[in-house]
Amino acid sequence: MARELLETGATIDGFLIGEKIHIGGMAELWSVTRPDIDVPILMKAPLILDGEDAEAIVGFEMEQMILPMLSGPHVPRFFAQGDFADQPYIVMERIPGHSLYPWLEKTPLPADEVADVGARIAQALNDLHKQNVVHLDIKPSNVMLKPSGEIAFVDFGLSRHLHLPDLLAEEFRLPMGTGPYMAPEQLFRIRDDRRSDIFALGVLLYHLATGVRPFGFPRNGRALRKRLWKDPTPLLASDPKFPPWLQEVILRCLEVRPDDRYQSAEQLAFDLRHPEQVQLTARARRTKGDGIVTRLRRYMKAAGYERAMFESQALVHAPHAPIIMTAVDLTPGGEALAAELRAIVGQKIASFPEARLACVNVLKQNRVQLNYSLDASGRNLHVARLVELKEWARPLGLAASRMTFHVLEAPDPAQALIGFARTNDVDQILLGARASSALRRYLGSVSAQIVAEAPCTVTVVRLKRRAGEEGDHENEAAPADPVSPVDAAS
Repeated sequence: MARELLETGATIDGFLIGEKIHIGGMAELWSVTRPDIDVPILMKAPLILDGEDAEAIVGFEMEQMILPMLSGPHVPRFFAQGDFADQPYIVMERIPGHSLYPWLEKTPLPADEVADVGARIAQALNDLHKQNVVHLDIKPSNVMLKPSGEIAFVDFGLSRHLHLPDLLAEEFRLPMGTGPYMAPEQLFRIRDDRRSDIFALGVLLYHLATGVRPFGFPRNGRALRKRLWKDPTPLLASDPKFPPWLQEVILRCLEVRPDDRYQSAEQLAFDLRHPEQVQLTARARRTKGDGIVTRLRRYMKAAGYERAMFESQALVHAPHAPIIMTAVDLTPGGEALAAELRAIVGQKIASFPEARLACVNVLKQNRVQLNYSLDASGRNLHVARLVELKEWARPLGLAASRMTFHVLEAPDPAQALIGFARTNDVDQILLGARASSALRRYLGSVSAQIVAEAPCTVTVVRLKRRAGEEGDHENEAAPADPVSPVDAAS
């Protein structure tokens, strides 16, 4: 299906496109109207370019999942969304006012202003957290200040809803976030701890109070890890008149261990509004950073930090539901096998009403040669594959909350699928296998490798052979099993 054209004057699903008001690194915003909506609204559309944009696509899917579930004065009101098959978009309320980004030009701000805006942000965060969402990208440009004085958050592309699948964590192995504001646990891909937002708010308040970011602007993993051992310079070091109680609050937000921070945004908001009740510790009196010996000790300890050390402290984990993963072959000629696989998947998922289905396809990448992200007709390959995957699953009739879609980009399809299953604690894998061939016998089999190495049960689905046809034996691990979830033999 042809993609709708986003341009001024066009109409998409009843929305009249006005002027483009913003273009960022991953999305663009358009002013839109519709006769039955009497408040200012925006259409947000992802930028799908000829480049590495898988994260942008998945992040937009996350926002499409999360935003409709939010309500209240601290988030934009959701109105509609469009599918990737035509034109992906989100239509939402246009939040009046402006972001906090321009405030950075006025820093350092008076301490009372820092405390006031911090309390309002913390109050808004508390409301967001009560709706089971961790924002994970709190920064000045994502914090809107309404004319009423209320705070609202925008851009939920990196967020985590604790009752929804986390597509970003399931598909990518790198930390997700904005470098200066990422909490230490985010470096280890912990995305379900509300206290990560409290750390980011501490970074924002430190910046507003001093004019500098406590951990600079790191651009690589080594620079990011400094926050595990290097303490931020106390605010009293740059301004001896800075209120000790506010230094106590901000430095507590910036503690490495989540257990040492505020345990809720509600507690933080209370302290920012009641300075006389803040319990002062050694943090409030510090006028210089820790000495080299203390930092070296921290550095040696940080070298041994692992994900498990932060996981054990996480306040909230989403309950685990069984995950059934199906690796789907979308290449031409495999339609009959794909239909048979879908029938088996339907039977399996019906037997486990609490299970979630993860539909996976691998977009095979070259190891050395240039990889192309567009097909011959100019469509983005990742998006096209995602649309095909959703179309394959549509007849299953599962609720959106029980089904996720993943297009993995990797040079080794078998390892990509095995890695996905292992990382996401998959309970069972179902995949299809076509008829045997001498070439596949020579090259080896993706399905055989998955059967041999997967950390869970694997079911291989084959079409029944008709009389006179050659084929492999019914052994799941037979080396003649062909490549099924990808476009070419490995």
